[in-house]
Amino acid sequence: MRQPNSTVVIVGGGPGGYEAALVAAQLGAQVTVVDSDGLGGACVLTDCVPSKTLIATSETMGLLRGSAALGIQGAAGGRVDAPRLYGRVKALALAQSADVAARLAAEGVKVIRGRGRLTGQAGGHAVAVAVGDREIGADVVLIATGGMPRVMPGAEPDGERILTWRQLYDLDELPPELIVVGSGVTGAEFASAYQALGSQVTLISSRERVLPQEDADAAVVLEDVFRRRGMTVLSRSRAASARREGDGVLVTLTDGRAVRGTHCLLTVGVMPATAGLGLAEAGVAVDGRGFVEVDKVSRTTAPGVYAAGDCTGVLMLASVAAMQGRIAMWHALGEAVQPLRLDHVAATIFTEPEVATVGVDEAMIESGQVRAEVVKLALATNARAKMQGFRDGFVKLFTSPRSGRILGGVVVAPRASELILAISIAVEQLLTVDQVAHTFAVYPSLSGSLTEAARRAMMPERPRAPFGEPAQ
Repeated sequence: MRQPNSTVVIVGGGPGGYEAALVAAQLGAQVTVVDSDGLGGACVLTDCVPSKTLIATSETMGLLRGSAALGIQGAAGGRVDAPRLYGRVKALALAQSADVAARLAAEGVKVIRGRGRLTGQAGGHAVAVAVGDREIGADVVLIATGGMPRVMPGAEPDGERILTWRQLYDLDELPPELIVVGSGVTGAEFASAYQALGSQVTLISSRERVLPQEDADAAVVLEDVFRRRGMTVLSRSRAASARREGDGVLVTLTDGRAVRGTHCLLTVGVMPATAGLGLAEAGVAVDGRGFVEVDKVSRTTAPGVYAAGDCTGVLMLASVAAMQGRIAMWHALGEAVQPLRLDHVAATIFTEPEVATVGVDEAMIESGQVRAEVVKLALATNARAKMQGFRDGFVKLFTSPRSGRILGGVVVAPRASELILAISIAVEQLLTVDQVAHTFAVYPSLSGSLTEAARRAMMPERPRAPFGEPAQ
């Protein structure tokens, strides 16, 4: 049942916070956002938007690098103007933040600049948030304070040579020799981007392969591309320390080896920004790493207090943070709501080529957790890929052996972030390979590989379960 005239206070102005604010305002609540870092949060100002803006330039450089094969002479000699590149990155981030501010203002959301913390009850309200010496009572509070780069002991960032990803854009040059510590999503993205921009990159991976948590076939393709383009990938190598050495950096590995470069980028994880929020005093439980514990509708252990985004440690994606925030407001304000379903979340790694996934993955199939058939189609067979000079990548579908439902998929390709939508729709809407196979795709197009993979997955002799029946 909808609760009119509710008072909502949101601590944090990132995707989890501002998307929640928009929903709450549209449902008639009085909404206040308490923000200390700038609307849009780290996602807009220092993380997602800046990094993907940088990557957009690196993609163009990659296209220029391959232009000779398309019959274009001289284009591959282009160089990057670092000050203009970083200036554009920061300008676009600020512009996006301004757009968020304008949208909140248009919806009547009040924004207070400062750091908020929970203080208990106030003015008859269930929860209160203090901002400086001011206290704001609320029926509902959402904690959406995000996260921050984890610092590795012995490799403390100095903002000049030893850097987190939030400090890159203040450089006045492209790093000539960049050492990237960590080969997860963030490390792989920046390693790929800076290699394309002209840096000599060394990627230090503590695991056997890059992207250890992702699809193994995708990781193999990406690592092969990295090495073929001149990147040094040190597998099963763990950094012990990083320190300044003259005008460069010395990274020492745990086995005693030394790696030298001009700059070092640390991508060793994210910590929750939950200190100083008064969570324990308010009865909000956190786990051993400091992440706020939430259920599937974003509730914390304290009545009236919800949480969303990276501070919860739940699949750290802007899209997930935004959905957590929306779900929190729908639930708190009495709307019908479907709990968060992480098995339907689409994600992309913005390397070159991109890696996009949704739904069931192959590790779940190999472990016996899910029964599914696998169809994999190399991108090299796609006519449009040949025309564009693309040869690395594939489309992979996971389908139910009984019903033919599409349970998940992987796309490794240029613009995989766009191509994955078709598989996401199939997963969300319980579509079968037959239905996708009978869907028209443009010829020639990269998306044609999706329908072709579905046709290869069709098995006319297989008895079909009724439409919508869960996979077995």
